[in-house]
Amino acid sequence: MTAVAEPELVLGSTTPRIFTPPLVTGPPGPCGCGCALTPATSYGFKVERFARDTLERPLDPWQRFAAIHAGELLPDGRPRFLQILIIVARQQGKTELLVILVLFWMFMEERRLVLGTSTNLSYAVESWEKAVELAEGCDALAEDIPANGVRRTNGENTLRTIYKTRYKIAASNRKGGRSLTIDRLILDELREHHDWTAWNAAVPATNAVWDAQVYAISNQGDHRSVVLKSLRKSAIEFIKTGEGDRRLGLLEWSAPEGSRPTDERALAMANPNYGRRTDPDSLLGQARRAQKNGGEELTGFLTEIMCIDVPMMDPAIDAAGWAAGIEPGTLADVRSRVALCLDVSPDGQHATLSAAAMLEDGRVRVEVVGTWRDLASLRRDLPKEVARVRPRKLGWFPNGPAAALTADMKARQREGDIAAWPPRGVEVDDLKSDTPAVCMGFAELVKAGEVVHSDDPLLNAHIGGAEKLRRGDAWVFTRKNGTLASVDDEVTGHVDGAYATAGAVHLARTMPPPPRKPVILRGRRREDTPN
Repeated sequence: MTAVAEPELVLGSTTPRIFTPPLVTGPPGPCGCGCALTPATSYGFKVERFARDTLERPLDPWQRFAAIHAGELLPDGRPRFLQILIIVARQQGKTELLVILVLFWMFMEERRLVLGTSTNLSYAVESWEKAVELAEGCDALAEDIPANGVRRTNGENTLRTIYKTRYKIAASNRKGGRSLTIDRLILDELREHHDWTAWNAAVPATNAVWDAQVYAISNQGDHRSVVLKSLRKSAIEFIKTGEGDRRLGLLEWSAPEGSRPTDERALAMANPNYGRRTDPDSLLGQARRAQKNGGEELTGFLTEIMCIDVPMMDPAIDAAGWAAGIEPGTLADVRSRVALCLDVSPDGQHATLSAAAMLEDGRVRVEVVGTWRDLASLRRDLPKEVARVRPRKLGWFPNGPAAALTADMKARQREGDIAAWPPRGVEVDDLKSDTPAVCMGFAELVKAGEVVHSDDPLLNAHIGGAEKLRRGDAWVFTRKNGTLASVDDEVTGHVDGAYATAGAVHLARTMPPPPRKPVILRGRRREDTPN
């Protein structure tokens, strides 16, 4: 009999994929991750003992890591992080960790005011009720709660101790935290902070406390999560460069960008309780469905379950399919099949000329031929680029921003009836009514793994930045100018590269095969046919 190998057990990652390293250096300490943190340099070890010995609710491995690293201390005794951002997938025990921290701060450190906020007050009430239940159910803590220590009044829920410490809750809005002096602040579901109103109301209330600390915790945000994105960007910049806000920390359990939803190792990076408290079959079932259905369902899964920073809620191109198509190469072997397509951004600040050709295996390879930042340079260079490539077809979208080039794209002749444009053998194709078919067809090919490319940074940015603009039952790529950034000295935030590439693929797939080369056989001419 042949032995059947047991499937490898994949467990959630205790260590976050991205995190701010400790300032403390030296031999590895008891944290277990190889860092030098010890009970003398992190209050997190006391949190661990409190949870285990007092509450009898031992921390999960990832919670222990979070408590120890977020609790790092400066030499003067203050928390190293004034603000700590924790990003982790849903249903991994975030609320449990926060409740344990609240009770530790109140009963062990005797912090005078702990304020917990959430975008929905009822969610904050649930966390508060859990803290009260744990405290009242623990003899060592219950005896420190006075007779009137638990107050349940609409909007004024408060837990008090004999040490004159309080735990209050508030909604995340322009009033939450104002007129208070806060020792410890919790901002739950930071992804729902779509502006700075709640942050500006609560966080400054910690300024008068010498050793205050702010915990912001959430799963990954979307394009509306302006506060989370700003904090995360600043924290990653400090991790990479050592410059910036040294008192802002990040602990991020997330899957790498481009990960497939069904990749168990990627799921384990974002879900630290994967294979422990989280059932792998449940997540994998959701993953398969999201991958099949795509659209907003897939984006939601990538954002909330895999904690991948997805820049939009309705992406036009499947990110996993595009990442899977990375295959370095050129179009040199299929020059006779090349199609070009040109597109221009709405603001005229960027234009892309893309190439595509069918490969022998039925897939289509794409690459960027040229980019321009203004129409004047484009008009000057385009004839030379097209003449250099000598495509069979050149396409463009006359009903879009490229309409500014209408006169340039029309056929014209020089003296003596010698064609100056387009170059001999190049057919110019106006993609007027086919735009939805071009966009939707390209998206389907990418998702099916039929498009290969060489991982061009600019093309990645334009493909990744394309959203769907609905037109009845069909859709086209949106032409939005988002936040501009620099990628290899090119302007991104546009999607002209996506349009140009999709158009080139459409032309390459719909053009007839190249003419067969004639061969001479025993003095007679015949067409070369495949064997």
